[in-house]
Amino acid sequence: MQEKTSARGENSFAAFLSFGGECKGKLVASVLFAVAGVAAGIVPYFAVSRILIWLFAGSALLAGIVPWVLAALGGYTVYVICNGVSTSLSHVAAFTILRNIRVRVAAKLQRVPLGTVLDTPSGKYKNIIVDTVEKLEKLIAHMIPEITSNLLIPLGVIAYLFVLDWRMALFSLVTIPVGIFAYMGMMKDYAARMEKYKSANNHMNATIVEYVNGIEVIKAFNQSTESYGKYTAAVKDFRDSTLEWWRNCWLYMALGLSILPSTLIVMLPMGAWLYSGGTIDAPTLVTCIILSMAIAGPLIKVISFTDNFAIIDSVMKEIGALLVLPELTRPEQEVELAGEDFVVEELRFAYHEQEVLKGISFRTSPGQVTALVGPSGSGKSTIARLLAGFWDPSGGSIRFGGRDLREIPQNQFSRSVSYVSQDNFLFNIPIIENIRIGRPDAGDDEVIEAAKAANCHDFITALEGGYRTLAGDAGGALSGGERQRIAIARAILKKAPVLILDEATAFSDPEGEDKIQESLSKLAAGKTLIVIAHRLSTVVKAGQILVIACGRIESSGRHGELLDKSPVYRELWKNYEEIAEKAEPEEGGNV
Repeated sequence: MQEKTSARGENSFAAFLSFGGECKGKLVASVLFAVAGVAAGIVPYFAVSRILIWLFAGSALLAGIVPWVLAALGGYTVYVICNGVSTSLSHVAAFTILRNIRVRVAAKLQRVPLGTVLDTPSGKYKNIIVDTVEKLEKLIAHMIPEITSNLLIPLGVIAYLFVLDWRMALFSLVTIPVGIFAYMGMMKDYAARMEKYKSANNHMNATIVEYVNGIEVIKAFNQSTESYGKYTAAVKDFRDSTLEWWRNCWLYMALGLSILPSTLIVMLPMGAWLYSGGTIDAPTLVTCIILSMAIAGPLIKVISFTDNFAIIDSVMKEIGALLVLPELTRPEQEVELAGEDFVVEELRFAYHEQEVLKGISFRTSPGQVTALVGPSGSGKSTIARLLAGFWDPSGGSIRFGGRDLREIPQNQFSRSVSYVSQDNFLFNIPIIENIRIGRPDAGDDEVIEAAKAANCHDFITALEGGYRTLAGDAGGALSGGERQRIAIARAILKKAPVLILDEATAFSDPEGEDKIQESLSKLAAGKTLIVIAHRLSTVVKAGQILVIACGRIESSGRHGELLDKSPVYRELWKNYEEIAEKAEPEEGGNV
């Protein structure tokens, strides 16, 4: 289902609220409690005005003052209680909305082409799902109830002032437009300055991550001066943009925050003038003066949320841009498959508008090894990912079991195909659970048997925690070869009839490669195997070798045939032999 959330600025707030469907009642209740709390908070102003009137009149009695003191105390108590309840409800709603956004984003990532996800830096998704979404928490928890309550209460006070004396009501409003006008002066070029500030902030964060992640390379190649210079330049740029922001804001902000609450500058002299003229009595005058002091505070809080709308707009644009990414369209109803072979016809694929594959055609046979070889950048991995269903082709077709991949439900297809890449990801959970991902309902004994078949049982049991050892972030507690063998154990446990290996031994050392090749030989037994190999010795016995060059099949056949008829394959084999002569002899098994 294609998301309808818009990334356009004018719809950002509506899109933001759309994530809170189940907690709209809490948001409404939060607003009502906030309004009640602010209304109760005005009670002490009325109490003080009554007490002052009696003091000025010389008729103040303890019996008369005590009820108003209690009323003021009660009003403040109700304000505290209502404010607490409102804040609690709004925070529950806030975290519910944040959860809904994160769940929606995660669900979206499951539906977009996997190739799109893999080709996007993981830091970007982490930034959106964790950091960017987190910015909304305070805004949701405070902005919605406080803006509503802090707008309604001043309107109510002003309306009551007009009932008491329309002239004093008008005098109470004189400084408000002047203060707001001064405050709004900082909104000049606001969008451009906000964009510059955000850009500098993002650049600084990216540079910090790059500097920390690359510290090993920086030290190893003595690039500390250059890299540190890049880091300090980014921090300086952020500092300068922040100072520029404040230089353009502080004067207008100071003027606005000074003028807006200064209602007494007008109210006192004008009230005294009306009182001296006998056109207003003392109780009304005192009440108007006291109540006028309750107008500016809530309005200042409302103005303080001005930036929040820009933040919401910015955040929702990022989220919206992700939620409207094109999705892989797959049916829900399972279909009947006639076998487990791939038929690829005139396959084309464009990556960032550049055509990578230009009419690839071939077929696989059950139980046969099909190897893809070719120069770096020729399109081998792209073919493997298309066969695994990571993307949809730009042109042509891929058929599996007689059906176009786009006609096969994703769950059904994934049961038939295992994919092992050159860089396998492990979760920071026990190793046994990392292997069990291949088949979640597998018992411990089955997991251990798969680990033995993948030649990783020995090194796992040698770990302090054995199979219960945490793999570390992204499998960082293990070596590259160990991670690859665990990925192979997953594939063995899955028992899928088709196996796609995308340079699964690319980063292993000779000893590790021997073990991985032995694991792969066990894994491949009786399966349809599609292999991308950078070491040609591993595919010399393949039933079908496809030589890929410049996005096309330059030639196909078995090893001996290709040495005779394919210039590209001969060159690849020659390069392999030269490298092999310089290295120690390898006795790794062939797939």
